[in-house]
Amino acid sequence: MVEARPAAASRHLVQRLAASDDPVIAYRARLLAGLDPDSVEARSLRGRIPGSPTASALLRIFEQDAKTRHHTYRKWQGPHWTLTCLALIDYPPGDQRLRPLVRQVHDWMFSRHFLEEPLTGIHQGQEDRVRHCASMDGNAIWYSVRLGLEEDRTRELVDRLIGWQWPDGGWNCDRRPAAAKSSFQESLIPARGLWAYGRAHGYEPALDAAQRVADLVLPRRLLWRRGDGSLIVPEWDGRPGPDRIHYPIQFFDVLFALQVMSDLGRLGDPRCADALELLESKRLPDGGFPLEAPNAVTTDRLASRGSYADWGPAGRRQANPLVTLAALEVLRSAAKGVD
Repeated sequence: MVEARPAAASRHLVQRLAASDDPVIAYRARLLAGLDPDSVEARSLRGRIPGSPTASALLRIFEQDAKTRHHTYRKWQGPHWTLTCLALIDYPPGDQRLRPLVRQVHDWMFSRHFLEEPLTGIHQGQEDRVRHCASMDGNAIWYSVRLGLEEDRTRELVDRLIGWQWPDGGWNCDRRPAAAKSSFQESLIPARGLWAYGRAHGYEPALDAAQRVADLVLPRRLLWRRGDGSLIVPEWDGRPGPDRIHYPIQFFDVLFALQVMSDLGRLGDPRCADALELLESKRLPDGGFPLEAPNAVTTDRLASRGSYADWGPAGRRQANPLVTLAALEVLRSAAKGVD
């Protein structure tokens, strides 16, 4: 059962993190401790995030030459992933320095290349199952909203993504004709993006589409197959399974699935209980939570899956501040749902 209140050790840890000199950590910790996000103190603290070590490192994208920055989806140092990570750290909205990056992403997503094979395809007789990595569109929608940098084309992205939603409620980029079910890895990110857009604009089609994803994953208790109860592990991905916490790049794991359910107001569903119990089991003696499967390598150079930013300690026996705060946010939301 999820605790009604954080463990004592976690409370003390949050207090320590709230006093951090890093505004990314301090902002999230103070919100967790009860700070009103609309207060003068919260706005002031969030306003310091662009000068934080993490944001400053991510903004090194502007040091790249034009040819390098042209690679929109470069993992994880291109414009698309830079914007994703800035949204992840609560970078304040409205920074017009980022506008050209958002425009570049939109240009790419409405290009002929993006809308043709191999990025987008349809098999004859399967017109209701467009093969497309919808996580790309989902993240673009999410960070456009979070960073206050939407364009007219953002609504077009939303409507196109809804139009490509598979009959079972998700999306999939598997090009094999036999693939008939949605991929959780390609469905949770779009749900988050559509929900953010729907909430920001009162756009019911986006909210409904996001809830269809919840209805897809909840019968599987978020992480497990209905047939034999085994863990759902993406076939093509060699990284650790979704029972391990991945960060900062999130696709499908126990923490991210629960974060999306929290956004959608579905944590109170009893089918989240097993995933919540799994997450709770990862709480360390100091009250923190570990980054079990780091998926970005901190580097000063361009590198595959590299990041200019340092995302904190990794390993199953030491707490990571950002992961800790994200996990505690989920558990607090779940506890409120059962109070």
